Amino acid sequence: MTRRVKILLAAITLFCSMPNLGAQTSAPQIPAEYQAVLKQLGRTGDYKSGVLKVNVPRNDLHVKIADISAPTPFGFGGWFAMTKSDGGAEVLMGDLVLLQEEVNPVMSSLLEHGLEVTALHNHFFWEQPRLFYMHIHGHGKAGELATQIKPALDQIGHIAPSTGTGDSARSGTGNPGSLDAARIAKIVGHEGEQSGSVYKITVGRDDLQVQEMGANINSRMGLNTWAAFVGSNDNAMVAGDVAMLGNEVTPVLKTLREHGLDVVAIHHHMIGTTPQIIFLHYWGKGPVDKLAAGFKAALDQLGKGGSK
Repeated sequence: MTRRVKILLAAITLFCSMPNLGAQTSAPQIPAEYQAVLKQLGRTGDYKSGVLKVNVPRNDLHVKIADISAPTPFGFGGWFAMTKSDGGAEVLMGDLVLLQEEVNPVMSSLLEHGLEVTALHNHFFWEQPRLFYMHIHGHGKAGELATQIKPALDQIGHIAPSTGTGDSARSGTGNPGSLDAARIAKIVGHEGEQSGSVYKITVGRDDLQVQEMGANINSRMGLNTWAAFVGSNDNAMVAGDVAMLGNEVTPVLKTLREHGLDVVAIHHHMIGTTPQIIFLHYWGKGPVDKLAAGFKAALDQLGKGGSK
């Protein structure tokens, strides 16, 4: 064996015995508590920058935007993530992609298990099927958060299409203009106005002093909660909007869902106001007494000592 060959073999042996540099720069190992979360949920995730991220892609859907097929990574990949707060508790945030018939069952599950829904909106126009995006929030121990979110995740992709959810799934709205307006007003505790076949009650937030550029924003400027009723006493429809402070959002959501009303959107209408106001749109069908009672119950959640 020549000297040159011996040197070459020695160099190869030295190189093979060196640490694997690629392994040293790979993603950090997922902490044990997060591994337990993934096992509990039956999902995979990745851990980077102190954050566990779990994708919830809608691979079960074939989505078209303006009749053009779009792949899941184009914007149909829901997710949630966990990271530690300064106090050591976990903070959970996420964005779930849902069909319209999945929105309220998933929302109810999240609320019933102690998580918060912080926004509900669309990301696209002209998509088929129609999709909604639900932002969620929670804090606590990693295992507890996994327990809280699992029932909601298990519903995604397993709810049969329908025209509504729960008590809102009745068909028809009876005879237009046959509502007992005085009866509705008595239940709600506020008078409304008749406009054709629609009876609408509008309630301002006089308990709040909201300003924008020094101007007072009152009910006439859009700071109000309202409900519009149409149909008959036995079979009516309601739609409306609730103006809330941030700490009122979850109580109002829970109340509407407990009364069988569907939440349609959660967002803001105004920028730069003090305090910030969140608006919630809802809809439902059923006996007008039940719809009015649901609206009244939501009203009763407002003004319970929030910022003024």
